[in-house]
Amino acid sequence: MRIITFLMVWLAGALCQIQAQPLDPLLDKFAELYTSEWGQVKPCPEPAAHRFRVCSDKLRNEGNAPFILHHGVPTANTAILIHGLSDSPFFVSGIAQVLYEKGFTVIAPLLPGHGLKVADADMEDKQLAERWQQHVDQVVALTDGIDTKVFLGGFSTGGALSVEQYLDSPAQIDGLMLFSGALALTDNAESMSKFWGIKWVAKLIDGHYETDGPNPYKYPSVAGFAGLELMDVINQIRDQLEAGKRIEVPLFAAHSQADRTTPIHGIEGLLEFTRGSNTVFIIDESYNLCHADLVVSEAMIRAMQFDKSRVNGIEECAVPKANPLYRQMTMMLQSFVDEHQGR
Repeated sequence: MRIITFLMVWLAGALCQIQAQPLDPLLDKFAELYTSEWGQVKPCPEPAAHRFRVCSDKLRNEGNAPFILHHGVPTANTAILIHGLSDSPFFVSGIAQVLYEKGFTVIAPLLPGHGLKVADADMEDKQLAERWQQHVDQVVALTDGIDTKVFLGGFSTGGALSVEQYLDSPAQIDGLMLFSGALALTDNAESMSKFWGIKWVAKLIDGHYETDGPNPYKYPSVAGFAGLELMDVINQIRDQLEAGKRIEVPLFAAHSQADRTTPIHGIEGLLEFTRGSNTVFIIDESYNLCHADLVVSEAMIRAMQFDKSRVNGIEECAVPKANPLYRQMTMMLQSFVDEHQGR
């Protein structure tokens, strides 16, 4: 009897190992991306079960580290969530947890130039947008060979990069998820981007780019040059849509009507070029919800430990606040994935 019991336990363990093997290359390749980017990586402190992170002395802190939430084995669905300009994977961590609890493997990469103690050279790199696009392409490629549906999305700039990736390689993506998606910028920013030599001027105005600020997971300001690189991505998307490309996969979009950074008309314009099933969650202007706060939960506010003494609290959007409709937004997201996820 003991022999039979032993064999059953051994067999169960062996089967688990066989199932888990395909996940190991994903984690290894994820770490290799950042070894290539930073030159060196190290184990993150405070390891957590089912959360794989890649750390480096070059990061401001471990909260800026790229991560994967996994279930120990490959899953039928994978979400890739890309953060916004000047911030880090921390800002997609709330959405990541929602999708993880729905059974997804969730990959949250760190875009080149972000989350670092020193980022001045990156934020002035004339190939910065190309590096972002290449990194997204490399992260999506991590799912090659895995039998999984891939949902690509992100916050702000991460949303724009997701749309651009889909338009370039639609066969790789099974769904899009956009949170305050940067498909348009303010009229002033868009007009300025058309001036000859504006990137050179932006570099002069940016000066030495500071990374230390009141938020441990976000740079204190958006580099003007990097903002112009984002505008290049937006223009590439518009050119491809005008050339006849369309979005044929299910799309989820959440946006605030009070967003002054990435006006909602950008998302509204994108929806005109979609052919799939759309789920749109709009937060009324009366809530006065700032751009960056759409993806922020109460738990994230507590974890953020924002230093209010280092900002002018009177300025609109200077101090982060939780999205008052965060629960309703994530419930809508859950309904979206319930309808479109693989089984």
